Amino acid sequence: MRTNRTRAIVLRRTNYGEADRILQLLTPDGKRSVMARGVRREKSKLAGGIELFAVSDVVIGEGKGELGVLTSSRLVQFYGNILKDFDRMQFGYSVIKLVTRASEMMDEPDWYDVLSEVLMGLDALTIDLELVQAWFYLRYASLMGHELSLERDIDGNKLSSDLKYRYDESEQGLREVKNGGINSDHIKLLRLIATKPIRALAQVGGVSETLPLCALVAREHAAV
Repeated sequence: MRTNRTRAIVLRRTNYGEADRILQLLTPDGKRSVMARGVRREKSKLAGGIELFAVSDVVIGEGKGELGVLTSSRLVQFYGNILKDFDRMQFGYSVIKLVTRASEMMDEPDWYDVLSEVLMGLDALTIDLELVQAWFYLRYASLMGHELSLERDIDGNKLSSDLKYRYDESEQGLREVKNGGINSDHIKLLRLIATKPIRALAQVGGVSETLPLCALVAREHAAV
């Protein structure tokens, strides 16, 4: 039987028969569905390697049709700290749900990188949850085909540090408004969030006042 070894994140686990499970996995090459035979038995060697909120090393063999067969699994990184914080855990489940749904519409390999980065960020309890949320929402929107413009407003004018803006949901962009809440500090932070990894962003200081609105803008733009 031909096999393929890859890293994987479990998106969904569905019980099948008396002891099996059908797993939906996200890999660097896209999404895969596999049968994990006997995994619900007490002494199964597969069970420990298919935890949620984890990156695993798996070996997938050929099965019937597109359903592969899980022949080996080993935890590479288990992000157990996520389970210690209710808000982080709930957001983690929401991200998995959104990525699962999005990957059904467009099976982009980038989803694996996004999800693994989010899990890492959620596991690091010293990293602000709103920072992880903003990071995800901007990446999600970009992969779904509507990247937030942080260079020009909805009228096509270049964003200016002397002006203020608000997010326009109907136009999916920033609109110049005299008394808008979005200023140059918010735009600078949004640009950083859109281009830097989470760990690098966590080193940026002095963002506690601007981060909440940036996270709100990112979520509104992602429309989730």
